[in-house]
Amino acid sequence: MSWEQLSERQPRAVKTLTNSVKKDRLAHAYVFEGGHGTGKMDMALQLAKTFLCRETTSVEPCGECKDCKRIDSGNHPDVHIVQPEGQSIKIDQIRGLQKEFAYHGMESDKKVYIVEHSDRMTVQAANSLLKFLEEPTSSTIAFLLTEQVHRLLETILSRSQVVSFSPLPPEQLVKSLQEEDISLPMAAMAAALTSDKSEALEICRQEWFAQARDKVIQLTEELRTRPSQVFVSLQDNWLSFFKEKDQLDNALSLLLIWYKDLLFIQLSEPEHLVFVDQRQALEQQALHTSQKRISEKMLAILTAKQRLGANVNPQLLMEQLVLRLREG
Repeated sequence: MSWEQLSERQPRAVKTLTNSVKKDRLAHAYVFEGGHGTGKMDMALQLAKTFLCRETTSVEPCGECKDCKRIDSGNHPDVHIVQPEGQSIKIDQIRGLQKEFAYHGMESDKKVYIVEHSDRMTVQAANSLLKFLEEPTSSTIAFLLTEQVHRLLETILSRSQVVSFSPLPPEQLVKSLQEEDISLPMAAMAAALTSDKSEALEICRQEWFAQARDKVIQLTEELRTRPSQVFVSLQDNWLSFFKEKDQLDNALSLLLIWYKDLLFIQLSEPEHLVFVDQRQALEQQALHTSQKRISEKMLAILTAKQRLGANVNPQLLMEQLVLRLREG
């Protein structure tokens, strides 16, 4: 991982940190806050490499020296990672770090501490950590990683530099999901539904969502080729599958995405498709409609989602929506 690669995912965070390196103004403690999968640990390890690398003459660590390779392999003696034991980070874990504070580094005088899920520190552990934060040394950097920054003590936040990590852009999330052996169609769908990687992974690994996606594709095809029979299909294949309110809401979200894809086809922007494996079907449907009609149908779906939130009868809601979608 390089700063350039990280910048593709988190440009603002990278700019903040690399500027601090260039100006020799690294903080003694950072809070990296943001959703799961946004690259907080990668960023902490990269800055640790820059901080500890003795061969680099720039912001980028050399990647070849003993320090860089040990960090990459996860066994650098002066890089300490603390993770929750069970549900929390306990005071004994922080006390163990405090003992390390008193020692000189094994490879140099520099040390790096990374606390994962720092919001899970017990009150006693958090108060104990303040000792380090209140008495910083120039040779030590702490990284506190959290997905729930509001749960950290204000006294910790006030003694740290907070760096926010943005949700992954859809294209980056798709790439990240594919690296987890998720197929492109499922990855694209999940990235359209959420910007959180952990939630996207959960979506991709649920057979229900794959089946829901198929139901939506089937409905759109029946609306085009068998409009007179779509109400039978609605009852037999749609309402019997999307039984819960949140399930139906997800189905409507997928349906909305389908019509967005139709609009991208009309606009000759296929690179934005979410139903990437259905391009031929989308092109066929796009031949029989217009941008105006697509926009009207998207509005109808959005209205249906709002009405669903107002507890309208699901069957009545879907029947009325299908009537709108059959037009034109």
